[in-house]
Amino acid sequence: MKTKIYTKTGDKGKTSLVGGKRVNKFDLRVETYGTVDELNCATGIVIAQIKNSKLKIKNEKSLIISYLEEIQNDLFTIGSTLANPNNPALPQLEKRIKELEKIIDQMTEHLPELKNFILPGGSLTGAQLHLARTICRRAERRVVELKQTEEIDDLIVSYFNRLSDFLFTAARYANHLKNKKETIWRT
Repeated sequence: MKTKIYTKTGDKGKTSLVGGKRVNKFDLRVETYGTVDELNCATGIVIAQIKNSKLKIKNEKSLIISYLEEIQNDLFTIGSTLANPNNPALPQLEKRIKELEKIIDQMTEHLPELKNFILPGGSLTGAQLHLARTICRRAERRVVELKQTEEIDDLIVSYFNRLSDFLFTAARYANHLKNKKETIWRT
C-alpha cells in the first residue's frame, strides 16, 4: 500500500520541524521556509511560462530556464535548512551568489541604462519575474527577522538579496527579448 499524503498530525495547528520538534504553524521559522516555498512555486510558474512562450532566441530561452531551475534547487536547499533548528551552514551559497552576480552583469549588458524607477509589468514572463522578486524580498525580510532570535547563516540573507536583483534584471531582460517597453514611474 502506498504512503498516504495526509497524516492528520497538523490538524490542531502544529507542525514538525526537522528533528521532530513541534511548533505552531504560524511560528516564524515555519513562516520563513513557507515563504521560500512560495518563491520556489512562483519560480516554477515563470519556468512554465517561458517554456510555453515564443521567445525568438531559443538558446536564450533555455539559458534562462536553466538558471531558474538551479535557483529552484537552491531554494529547496535553503528551505530545508530553515526547517532545521540546528541549521547547518551553506558554504556553497557563496559560489552561487557570485554566479548570480555574473548572470546579472551579462543580462545588464543587453539592457538600456536604468535612469528611473520602472513599474512591474511588460510581458507576462516579465510580470511574473517581478512578482517572484517581491516574494523574494518578503523571504529575505522573514530570514532577517528570524536571524534576530535564531542562528541563521549570513549567506542566506546575501543570497536572497542577490536573487532579488537577479529576478529584477531577468524581468527587464525578458521584456527586452519580447520588445516590451518599460513603463517609467511617474511622480
